[in-house]
Amino acid sequence: MRLLASLFWIVGGVMHFVIPRQYEAIVPASLREWRKEIVVVSGVAEIVGGLLILPEQSRKAGRWWSLATLVAVYPANIEMALRPQRYPKIPPAALWARLPLQFVFGWLTWRGTE
Repeated sequence: MRLLASLFWIVGGVMHFVIPRQYEAIVPASLREWRKEIVVVSGVAEIVGGLLILPEQSRKAGRWWSLATLVAVYPANIEMALRPQRYPKIPPAALWARLPLQFVFGWLTWRGTE
């Protein structure tokens, strides 16, 4: 579970740099002015969290760091669900399904850092 949790966070963070426009598109409207910076910071935060999970001595810090990152990016998921017209390629039901899915990611993080 530890490697799965770490890989989840590292790959997720790297994707912020591979396809930044997709992440910029989900930054809540109130923060749109800083969308590029937010995508970079959140990508780095995810990579750091994934790396912290690997060594035993930083695993607990990685847990809390990654869970805090989930909380910090949750508004983007809410933004997507509330404004499905901005994401015409994604079915509205899938946008709503992302909200509880974040709790699955939280569980994966918790289990991977025990």
